[in-house]
Amino acid sequence: MRREELLAHALTIEAETLEAEKSAIHKLYANSDIVLTDNSNQYAEGKAGGIIPYYISPSSDFLLAHGDCFQLLQEFDFKFDMIFADPPYFLSNGGISLQSGKVVCVDKGTWDKGKTPKELAAFNREWLRLSRDKLKENGTIWISGTYHNIFSVANCLTELGYKILNVITWQKTNPPCNISCRFFTYSTEFIIWARKQPKVPHKFNYQLMKLLNDGKQMTDVWRLPAIGRWEKTQGKHPTQKPLSVLSRIILASTDPGDWILDPFSGSSTTGIAANLCGRRFAGIEQEEEFCRMSRGRREELEQPGRRADLTRHIADLRLLKKEDGITVNEPPVIYGCLPFGEE
Repeated sequence: MRREELLAHALTIEAETLEAEKSAIHKLYANSDIVLTDNSNQYAEGKAGGIIPYYISPSSDFLLAHGDCFQLLQEFDFKFDMIFADPPYFLSNGGISLQSGKVVCVDKGTWDKGKTPKELAAFNREWLRLSRDKLKENGTIWISGTYHNIFSVANCLTELGYKILNVITWQKTNPPCNISCRFFTYSTEFIIWARKQPKVPHKFNYQLMKLLNDGKQMTDVWRLPAIGRWEKTQGKHPTQKPLSVLSRIILASTDPGDWILDPFSGSSTTGIAANLCGRRFAGIEQEEEFCRMSRGRREELEQPGRRADLTRHIADLRLLKKEDGITVNEPPVIYGCLPFGEE
């Protein structure tokens, strides 16, 4: 695939008119397994559900529902291209850590209180079962975790019929200090990548990942920083993931215009990264405080220069811009139904 094609897949389509954009989208997907119907110009499968969104962005490329994902996932019928999930690790048991030079309690909230191994397995099995039903047949899912929960997640994926593709080791370049000095410093998290069907081919933008890795095959060890201060303009979520990690995941396994679901949306880093990469997002979050934070972060993208400012901080997007002088454009025009919010 040529560099021009790689960059077209990585970022959004720029066109002067609606008809020109439709034409460009059809040409981009002419050789793919995505069917664009003439009557709706829709390249998302399924129909919208009756959930009332907490927030919809002006361009309808960012949807957020407030509620319990175990309930809401059953209330709409829509198939997504990709799912990212950062489920609770259930580590809020009175531990301590070091932040900004101060010893602090690591308890994150009642939603993160510890569970027994049996309870943890049941929790993971159910949300993964519900999520699998929301994936297209060639769809993939990414799940972030630590050793506390990731093995349970892997077992449940296998039981439910997913095929595990990779286990990414995210090595943080700026991990928090180990204040006890009784074991090695924790500096990694794991991200499982799996596809819905064992024998249905999945999307993987291999050449793009190679381009982002100085022409070499990208490995399953990613050295990327933890969340930066520039990502906390609307407040701090206790388990917020960095945009650099989510951007790479999205660029690796989706195409422009694809729909991405996050059932544990938090402060919606997945959604912000999706929109920066020209993808579309639907999230579910049960804590209203984090819904407000998500809305504030997405509204920031409407401010002049904000998208470009975020792009400058994200290495992969910055490299794409350097390679071909491309800037991050506005999200694509929405065709067809939304995942929820419409009858």
